[in-house]
Amino acid sequence: MFTVPQIFSGKWARISAECLHSALNWVVFLFLDFLDTLFCVLFRVLDEFMEGKASRCYCENMGEDGELSETLYGKERKNIFREIGFLGFLRKWEISEKIGGRVEEAKTTTRWSDCECESCVSWLTDGNDQKLHVVVMEPSKVWRNNNIPPIYLAAADEELKEGGDTENVIFLHGFLSSSSIWTETVFPNLTEEVKKNHRLFALDLLGFGRSPKPRDCFYTLKDHLGMIEKSIINSFELKSFHLVAHSMGCILALALASKYSNSVKSITLVAPPYFNCSKEDGGSSMVLRKVAERRLWPAIKFGSSFMSWYEHLGRCVCFLFCRNHRIWEWILKLLTRKRNLHFTTMDLTRHTHSSAWHTMHNVICGAAKSMDECLETLKISSSKVKIYVIQGDQDQVVPLECSANIKMKFPNAVIKTIKNADHSSMIFDRENNFTQYLEHAWLSFANVEECNKYYST
Repeated sequence: MFTVPQIFSGKWARISAECLHSALNWVVFLFLDFLDTLFCVLFRVLDEFMEGKASRCYCENMGEDGELSETLYGKERKNIFREIGFLGFLRKWEISEKIGGRVEEAKTTTRWSDCECESCVSWLTDGNDQKLHVVVMEPSKVWRNNNIPPIYLAAADEELKEGGDTENVIFLHGFLSSSSIWTETVFPNLTEEVKKNHRLFALDLLGFGRSPKPRDCFYTLKDHLGMIEKSIINSFELKSFHLVAHSMGCILALALASKYSNSVKSITLVAPPYFNCSKEDGGSSMVLRKVAERRLWPAIKFGSSFMSWYEHLGRCVCFLFCRNHRIWEWILKLLTRKRNLHFTTMDLTRHTHSSAWHTMHNVICGAAKSMDECLETLKISSSKVKIYVIQGDQDQVVPLECSANIKMKFPNAVIKTIKNADHSSMIFDRENNFTQYLEHAWLSFANVEECNKYYST
């Protein structure tokens, strides 16, 4: 039996801890506000020295472009030092011609703070005809006639474009990831039945992995979809396809499915960041606060808020780690005594600050406002596309409410919650079960009970 002093003692201890945490949270982010403002000055000076022109940043509230998310601009990412006019003296560096908040045209194709190693700039050799890096797994039946086993291809033969009765599947990865999340987990676990008549496309999204990372791009939803169409749908003349997407890729998958509602057969969404918001209620800002809340704990939340709220501190991190990724990879190999690092470690640095920063705000935050329209289009589509949603109950990146939101908007969606799984472990720790679930969705995409039994918890 608790006594009154014990109850009050526990209550006040909890209140004291919460107050201490709130105070520490405020002090830390106030310090980060100051550092970000300081690095704004530093990078302007360095950019002008290294490239002859200071790159435009989003600290000041200039004319906004309709295609860009409002979360890019300073008025949405509150900073007390910007609000008191700390950056006022920087106006002497401004150029009189306004460019609507966009980065000014540069003389170089890459920033001085970006990596220029062979693997990071290999896309420049393609000239103006730039396409995404795509890994294609062709149907094994095509190769059996020549007694050649199925292989991974960077580009398919012209004669295989028609495909006949071949089923096409497009895989879209999430933020700070690459096609490796699919080629290293799903592709090796496919059954022979699926290998016979399924053609799989795993791509690196624009700005990530081995795909192009142009500095003059704003990585909007339109930019990403345009490159997917150019690199896969148009290049391989796809008439129909299934979609599989993880995290941020789910936003692109829904937008792509909405545009090709009569061509898509099924959509499998893994941990989709789908929030109830509209174009009128400041949806982009709400999403930013949801996925990158300014908190010290858990660590993943702090990391998300650090990279999403602080443009210049994020660029500093990318300069230290992404630009020098080969050095860090060598150090990690030395420390772990491994010849090859896990692909997730490699993927974390295979981007530029511009590609990650703009994709975060223009796709994850900005495109959230159009997701309702995409689902509405799919709901009234004559093709009756089936949507499968998979999410772990321990997901600390995307709230579980997101799956419920899809179910509310699209009642026929099949929701599968995996116990003791986080944002990615339902793929990494359950490769075989996850692949079987996908296969059954492609082969039948009708019987919910049959599909669910292929994914044991």
